Amino acid sequence: MTKDYDYYMGLIDEIEKIRGRNNRNWMDLLRLAFKHAPQEAAAIVAEIYSHDQDISELAKKLSE
Repeated sequence: MTKDYDYYMGLIDEIEKIRGRNNRNWMDLLRLAFKHAPQEAAAIVAEIYSHDQDISELAKKLSE
């Protein structure tokens, strides 16, 4: 049985809601980290950004 459009859109909407809440958690974590250990936090954010760039390059290949 094939799932219909509404099923997929419902799942996507749920993912969006959860990601929105989790994004707030990430921002709170960043605030806390930069308040208490800004140099260490900056190094971690730089590493995350580097990995995000790698992911973006791979995703770009998928959309070509």
